[in-house]
Amino acid sequence: MTKKIFFIVALFLVQSFQFIAAQDVKQPVQFVFSATKLSDTSATLLVKATTLNGARIFTAVKKNNDDVFVSSLQLDSSASVTTAVKEEGVAGAVALPGSTDKGTAYDSVTFLYTVFFKPGVSAIKGTFNWLGVKGEEFPSGEEKINVTITDASAATTNDVADAGAASENTEGSMWSIFLLCLATGLLAVITPCVFPLIPVTVSFFLKRSKTRIEGLKNAVWYSLSIVLIYTIPTLILTLIFGDKILYTISTHPVSNIFFFVVFIVFAISFFGAFELALPNSWANKADQKAGKGGLLGIFFMALTLVIVSFSCTGPIVGTLLGQTSMQGVGLAPIVGMMGFGVGLAIPFSLFAFFPSMLQSLPKSGGWLNTIKVSFGFIELALALKFLSNVDLSYHLGILNRDVFLVLWIVVFFLLGVYLLGKLKFAHDSDLPYLSVPRLFFAIASFSFAVYMVPGLWGAPLKALSGFIPPSTTQEFNLNDLQYKIGNAGVVSPSAGPQASPPKKYTNKLEVPFGLTAYFDLEEGMAAAKILKKPVMLDFTGHTCPNCRKMEEQVWKDPAVLSRIKENFVLVSLYVDETEELPASEHYTDKNGVKIETVGGKNLDYEIKTFGFNAQPLYMFLDLNGKPLSDVKYGYDPSVAGFIKHLDAVKAAFDAANK
Repeated sequence: MTKKIFFIVALFLVQSFQFIAAQDVKQPVQFVFSATKLSDTSATLLVKATTLNGARIFTAVKKNNDDVFVSSLQLDSSASVTTAVKEEGVAGAVALPGSTDKGTAYDSVTFLYTVFFKPGVSAIKGTFNWLGVKGEEFPSGEEKINVTITDASAATTNDVADAGAASENTEGSMWSIFLLCLATGLLAVITPCVFPLIPVTVSFFLKRSKTRIEGLKNAVWYSLSIVLIYTIPTLILTLIFGDKILYTISTHPVSNIFFFVVFIVFAISFFGAFELALPNSWANKADQKAGKGGLLGIFFMALTLVIVSFSCTGPIVGTLLGQTSMQGVGLAPIVGMMGFGVGLAIPFSLFAFFPSMLQSLPKSGGWLNTIKVSFGFIELALALKFLSNVDLSYHLGILNRDVFLVLWIVVFFLLGVYLLGKLKFAHDSDLPYLSVPRLFFAIASFSFAVYMVPGLWGAPLKALSGFIPPSTTQEFNLNDLQYKIGNAGVVSPSAGPQASPPKKYTNKLEVPFGLTAYFDLEEGMAAAKILKKPVMLDFTGHTCPNCRKMEEQVWKDPAVLSRIKENFVLVSLYVDETEELPASEHYTDKNGVKIETVGGKNLDYEIKTFGFNAQPLYMFLDLNGKPLSDVKYGYDPSVAGFIKHLDAVKAAFDAANK
């Protein structure tokens, strides 16, 4: 029985990690292209291929004319390429199907070509047809090339490094999500529903086991079971409904209303009005199964912990699922729940390995209720965030930025008052004196409340830009006056050709800092052709925290703002806009889903065209609607990095339109 359980769990984990690896990136190879001028009719083309998740890419050098297990470069009629190619990377032999020959493949590689072109050509265009190998599979693809030829003196390795870093954003964000949720899981350990169970559970394992080794194994299995219980449901949802299901749930106005109500109920429960828990029958049934012993019994012990601790961990899990789902990556919620489960489970294994540490744990008491009530204030603040998402999606104008800030200031001021012992709830113990930690937490809460006060008059509050409503919703904004009366960064109208101003959806949508934006792609492209400017696509959302951060931390910089205004036609496409499309514009996407809203159309365009469903995403198009850069530029708070990217795509546009 034990071996069967281990086999089933191992098989499930293998399948899970295979699915996770498949969801992590759209393709197993990421590319960066650059070209350096050698003479008026020649250049060096650099193709940097970075493989991910154990994949490799085949060489571009043929052994013979019949060799098909190679990657290849094809250029348009304006240029030709030498057959000689230099490859820099660590190569290895690959067994080829149906042949005794061996192929050559690289983990990651840089291909160097010498390209000859006609006089006056300023950009190299074509395709790179790649062939890879991953296990027994041979993935392949075609990467379009449209790269500006730069002078050798101007070319730097930083250009390649920056673009390469963009392809690693997904992997880096996964680690950050895992670590954040891991820390949150550790924080959940000190809630009054979990903390008292640690010494009891660990002592139970050690005493019931025949040997210390058996006790340690049981404790580890118990911890692993906690991780599985939090991870499996998220994984199943993603497997059944696709990698967009949790993202759709987290951004939909109806689900945000539901989350708002749930968090209000949780907050009231945390304040002591009533005890919120899952049905007792669930815990009783799980407890009965746990009494049978063995690995299955230990698994149900872990399930019992998850159920009885729901009143404390439920709001935390709900918040994490909502925030990680907004990353736009199917893997994010799964990684998040895995991280939370690991954080919650670590203490049980740690104290089982070092039982003497149990003596150093503080005794349960009133301090646990203080933590619970403090979580109640935080849940109240988070509930307002969900309500704000609904307000923004439906353009209600009820919870504007200033109203939201007033409510948060009051909530965190009251939290400070509570921590000082001046506010008392039903289950609170008497507070004969103020402890030092409690004092410092009170100071932090008061400081946070005071920090938000200038925001009532329009202060940027950059640290909160991802959580509070955008500045465009504020009724009285002193900071915004500079963009309305012609100061700081505002560019005077040019004397050149004038395009028609934006018309579609301008009654509901707007962008900050006095920028002019189109909210419909066709309308924006028409304006770009008149103005002879490239298009800056801004895939954004009402509920997108990183979009607000980019606007406040990067767009607002005068150097960035002037470039956007002078050099580009800004097209902001809201992927969660609830405005219904005219009946004549309804259509069905490739998965059979009917697209009826503006947001649905924009999200479908983003996924179909760029293979991406995260926001923000900044892509740049020429006058024919073709990308000027292969870099999928997402959230990056570096002002210098964004300026560099803006200048690069503008240079590519100018070079192609000479």
